[in-house]
Amino acid sequence: MRVLFLGVHGRGRSPSQRYRFEAFEPHLLQAGFEVDYAGALDDADARVFSGRAPALAKGRVALRALGRRLASLTRKADVVFVQREAFFLGGAWSEYLAHLRAPVVFDFDDAIWLHAVSDANRRFSWLKNVDKVERIARRAHTVLAGNAYLADWARRHSNHVHVVPTCVDTARFAPVARPVREVVTLGWSGSPSTFSHLRPLLPVLERLKARYGDRLALRVMGDPSFSHAPLGLRGEAWSEAAELALLRQLDIGVMPLPDDAWTRGKCGLKGLVSMAMGAATVMSPVGVNTEIVAHGENGLLAATDEEWLEQLSRLIDDAALRRRLGEAGRETVVQRYSVQRWAPTLASLLRATG
Repeated sequence: MRVLFLGVHGRGRSPSQRYRFEAFEPHLLQAGFEVDYAGALDDADARVFSGRAPALAKGRVALRALGRRLASLTRKADVVFVQREAFFLGGAWSEYLAHLRAPVVFDFDDAIWLHAVSDANRRFSWLKNVDKVERIARRAHTVLAGNAYLADWARRHSNHVHVVPTCVDTARFAPVARPVREVVTLGWSGSPSTFSHLRPLLPVLERLKARYGDRLALRVMGDPSFSHAPLGLRGEAWSEAAELALLRQLDIGVMPLPDDAWTRGKCGLKGLVSMAMGAATVMSPVGVNTEIVAHGENGLLAATDEEWLEQLSRLIDDAALRRRLGEAGRETVVQRYSVQRWAPTLASLLRATG
């Protein structure tokens, strides 16, 4: 069976595409599938389009991407896998053309029916058509939603909805042996668009740093332009290799979130990745996070500043607690949220669609 993958980005760039399809690709190939991967933006064009380039430069990028997408829609396929959207401007035209060639699997892992744009492209927000998401879901043969909240929305528009959680490759994201150290490393890895979720936690981190001094090391990754003078904290540039190296250093991983309609659709990825690495993980009790974490058993939940301060202090003070929660968190990911656990399910759904 030949699967044509349609996504906005090329390989290795988009977290959604990396975790919800690219991580499964070796398993699909092993199961006898052929995969034709077609991103609309190459890496250079993606940097221009997501940055603060002039409108003319972004327009040239959009035209090149349009040409790539139109060319990809002529390719042979038994099933078309659309991750979030096949093209980033306009309506559901590309998904419509795709479904004329083969049954479509529509996969999404955020509340993308809501209007959300990056700061860099806010002046172009009028070009983003979120109304098309409903039409894509209605036209798709199969809809894959990252959690129950997203699936509930999708079931208003489709009778063929399945929950496939965002998964972690637990062979790649695995604990490594580390010497016992007095310094406890607490970290967060995200993207420039999600740094707004970390910022409300900074006052808590300032209080922790004042309390523990050099016993506490802080790391944040995803936006090298980020800095926070009171903590002497600077963001580190993201790459796959750098992220994995950072995660191997973490004793504590954090996933703070505000509670709103958008974040309730989140799939808990930051927490799942740190749990997979064996780090003790603290998450906001928002959306699927309360399904992933059983408080005190495989991680901790914290809502208010005082709760964050209390739970993080407990972990800094208690190495045995960190170890116990880290081991239990790892086991949770292996059993319930791993690529290895869900690859057969995804393969079965693709075969049923094609």
